[in-house]
Amino acid sequence: MTTPLTLFDPQQHSGGFDRRKILTGAAALAASAVTMKTASAASVAPLGQTGAPTTASPPLPLGPLPGARYPDARLESMKKPKVSFGPTGFPAFAGTMAVERVATGFRWAEGPVYFPAGRYVLFSDIPNNRIMRFSEDDGHLSVYRQPSMNSNGNTIDREGRLITCEHSGRRVTRTELDGSITIIADKYNGKKLNSPNDAVVAADGSIWFCDPAYGIGGFYEGIKADAEQDKKNVYRVDPKSGDIKMVVDDFVEPNGLCFSPDEKKLYICDTGFTDGPDNPSHIRVFDVDLAAGKLSNSKVFAEIPKPSITDGLRCDREGRVWCSVGWGDPNEDGVRCYTADGDLLGKIHIPETVANLCFGGQQRNRLYICGSSSLYAVYTSAQGAMKP
Repeated sequence: MTTPLTLFDPQQHSGGFDRRKILTGAAALAASAVTMKTASAASVAPLGQTGAPTTASPPLPLGPLPGARYPDARLESMKKPKVSFGPTGFPAFAGTMAVERVATGFRWAEGPVYFPAGRYVLFSDIPNNRIMRFSEDDGHLSVYRQPSMNSNGNTIDREGRLITCEHSGRRVTRTELDGSITIIADKYNGKKLNSPNDAVVAADGSIWFCDPAYGIGGFYEGIKADAEQDKKNVYRVDPKSGDIKMVVDDFVEPNGLCFSPDEKKLYICDTGFTDGPDNPSHIRVFDVDLAAGKLSNSKVFAEIPKPSITDGLRCDREGRVWCSVGWGDPNEDGVRCYTADGDLLGKIHIPETVANLCFGGQQRNRLYICGSSSLYAVYTSAQGAMKP
């Protein structure tokens, strides 16, 4: 025997159905269906892929690296002959110092930027979907932002605001002084960007950034998706109008970038070798017309020995270029320093693949190095350019 439950009440309507309840029940079902449909339409992807924190035991030791002594043998000068007190001609040497590991426990450290007002370094831990903060006054490590939309490159503008490239958001953002976040760029010609990777801010406030496809290639450092842009470009955001203009479109995979101290040159890494053995692994340099927002006269500044690549770089006040090296020969892992003419001055050897770096410290003479699972630091005899 079938019982009609709420649709039939024999005490109130002997032998019949309650029409009012039938209509009420139907309305409730319709409302439920609308709610489910609305919830389904409103569903969005997670705010970045959030990984599990590294639980290595024991963690890598902090402090000077094992076997360190003065002068540190991890600083290798290309200048000959060498003198007894440190590597001659290589501005990484600063006397009584050695390469230090100052923080550890990350899955892939990237995009460091130094904030002089707070004496701290912010850097991305991309797979763990967070931005970390290292305070150099007491060595304290903390989480600055999580989720970070799988942030990668970071920089600082002339007003002390954080500029961030986000893989999962496929955008460039600015963190305002009150903590709110402004979207600087997320589309070009009406289509989503690939996955902005690194950015730099010029003196006029314009923001220049690269847009390779690494952040949409899988679910480890972002959210896998199809590219909407036909090419992997470098862009400029106008400081007044906010308009986005493509300035270079012939890179295989544009990566880290930085201005020379006078902003007459722009250096950009091409890490296209990751896409195939015949693709480039080098740094290109362009002449910059800052007022017009244009680049010209491209040429190769430095070749990186394959299979290694460089994807992050900074200039010091003398115009020397310091760049990361990794992914290839372990003997090449670390940092390279070039003259403004492209001559290799020396290397800093790090026991992990290095992705990026920045100058920090109160005198801008401490080089912070993102080496895979750890943050390293070394005092130098150079000062980083005072512009991002």
